[in-house]
Amino acid sequence: MDLIDEPASNTPEFSVSEISGAVKRTLEGEFGRVRVRGEVGRVVVARTGHMYFDLKDARAVIASVSWKGQVARMGVKPEEGMEVIATGRLTTFAPQSKYQLQVESVEPAGAGALMAMLEKRKALLAADGLFAPERKKPLPALPRVIGVITSPQGAVIRDILHRLHDRFGVHVILWPVAVQGQTCALEVARAIAGFNALQASDALPRPDLLIVARGGGSIEDLWGFNEEVVVRAAAQSLIPLISAVGHETDTTLIDFAADRRAPTPSAAAEIAVPVQADLIATLAGLDARLVRAAGHMVAQRRQRLSDLARALPRAETLLAPALQRFDQWAERFPGSLRALITAKGQELRSASSGLRANTIRFQIDKGRARLDERSARAERAISARLEHLETRLAALERLRQSLGYPATLKRGYAVVRDDAGQVLTEASSAARARLLEIEFSDTRVSAVPHKPSKPAKTDSSPPQQGKLL
Repeated sequence: MDLIDEPASNTPEFSVSEISGAVKRTLEGEFGRVRVRGEVGRVVVARTGHMYFDLKDARAVIASVSWKGQVARMGVKPEEGMEVIATGRLTTFAPQSKYQLQVESVEPAGAGALMAMLEKRKALLAADGLFAPERKKPLPALPRVIGVITSPQGAVIRDILHRLHDRFGVHVILWPVAVQGQTCALEVARAIAGFNALQASDALPRPDLLIVARGGGSIEDLWGFNEEVVVRAAAQSLIPLISAVGHETDTTLIDFAADRRAPTPSAAAEIAVPVQADLIATLAGLDARLVRAAGHMVAQRRQRLSDLARALPRAETLLAPALQRFDQWAERFPGSLRALITAKGQELRSASSGLRANTIRFQIDKGRARLDERSARAERAISARLEHLETRLAALERLRQSLGYPATLKRGYAVVRDDAGQVLTEASSAARARLLEIEFSDTRVSAVPHKPSKPAKTDSSPPQQGKLL
């Protein structure tokens, strides 16, 4: 009887789910939390907000996934071609029989990776024309309102206010934002758009100039100002914008899109507003140039007149032909008249000699007097013009001080606002408000509006006649 080998019956059987679970437990237990360095491949963001991407090197690829909450907390979003270090946990995806890395955070693989990504983004934005010189707007010579976008804490806002106070008084509106971290880019972009959305009719004045400021830091700290949303907001701003992010050696992409870059926040304040003393000195310099120009013009005219006088022919040259003809005619007279003609000729020559000198001297004196008169008139006109300009400048300064907002309140006026902060100009609007705020020159007080009482209803029926008995 031949013996036939029977299959072994002691090998355990597993279901597909049991095998998949065992593999999952083994993989997660063996590796746990890991850090993986590689190049980012394709990146897909699902409609749910989850991000799927590949991490690869020269020989292998690991599928990676970051859930919506993890994506929101990422300081740096992975981009295709970027070399990163991903931190997460290895696990399996049973429906497709594959393993994947659940990424919790992503960081660039060194400063070189960040710089490479920065250069790539800079090239893309430059190709869109956001850094073109012809897009840049000139800064106002003397802005009345300046909008500052920065953190309300720290030394940046204090330095800006201090420099503005030392140079020229302007109205400053602060839009507080986070200057680093996850929300930095979005908050800065919204602040730029918010200032541009203000209208002249709004209660909050529209700035004439914007300053985006932050102190120095590492490239990671300043990364929010390299985000595309910030750069596009700066380029699309209708209000001229100064970028003052970091210190002198720091460069971010908002610097290229801004209308002007300042090396420090303090320098931004110096660029935005001129020194009052410098304005006065400039005005004095222009006044001195005007006086010198007028004096130079008078001197040129005097020299020109002198040159023309030297170019006139001498009196002897003009009279010589006439004298020669006179001599010829004298020789033709009879001898009886020769003595008389000779005597008269001598008398005429003597008279001509005196006449020539006196005539030239008279003309020179007359020209000199006319020149002196014109010079005096010009000097008087210049002095009168300068006095007029000084008087007008002083009047404009007094008008500015008297019509200013604080001065108007000090003259006894007050501003009434409702509980929403809107300025009220009519009594009907005040009656509809629940609470009023009245601003005087020194303080603000709250008040409750008076509600007019309704008139009593009158009986329109005719009066009834009383009974006599």
